[in-house]
Amino acid sequence: MSRLGKLYLLPVPISEENAADFIPAYNVTIIQGLKKFIAEDAKTARRFLKGFGYPKIEEAEILLLNEHTKGGEVSGLLKDLLQGHNVGLMSDAGCPGIADPGAEVVKLAHHKNIQVVPLAGPSSIVLSIMASGFSGQNFAFVGYLPIDKPQKIKRLKELELLAQKGQAQFFIETPYRNEQLMDTMLSSLSPQTSLFIGKDITSAGQYLVSKTIAGWKQAPKLNLHKVPVVFGIYK
Repeated sequence: MSRLGKLYLLPVPISEENAADFIPAYNVTIIQGLKKFIAEDAKTARRFLKGFGYPKIEEAEILLLNEHTKGGEVSGLLKDLLQGHNVGLMSDAGCPGIADPGAEVVKLAHHKNIQVVPLAGPSSIVLSIMASGFSGQNFAFVGYLPIDKPQKIKRLKELELLAQKGQAQFFIETPYRNEQLMDTMLSSLSPQTSLFIGKDITSAGQYLVSKTIAGWKQAPKLNLHKVPVVFGIYK
């Protein structure tokens, strides 16, 4: 049996500004030595490769893993690894496997005894947990909340109860619904509940602030429309 390849998990910038400051030089060396990649979008992946100084972008082989990938097709993404080729897994932003579909490939790689090598890089979720002042010992990232407003409020109340018991709760929203979510939180959560806002993280204009709901109501309204935001609540 041929030697198995390694699956490298390749973090990418979460902001267009100062991208090189958040990607270690070691990562760039690894990336430039790979020929095969798995990514959510080929155009985005090639833009990242160009930013990493990839020598011949036209020679990079990019397989897609996104919402259009059927469950039975995921195993096919491991073909190169099973044939002994190293492969890089990239997200559209941040770290593979965190709030993106890459976890399915990683899970299957473990089942096939393929070595998984995560590389260091920026994650808006991890950076938000660090910057929030909330519990770093007991927290959860719960992804997206329901779209339906009554269901959203119900879920927020559930998360608030968990937060009051000592588990910090972090979540995200589709950027064009950020302000709707903010309004819903201000109207439905307890005035004493702490709310963290992490906006445009790693950009020159990043905003990382925690206040109580009562404090946010008294503060000037934030412009959260169509920008990446991580939200968190705690007791």
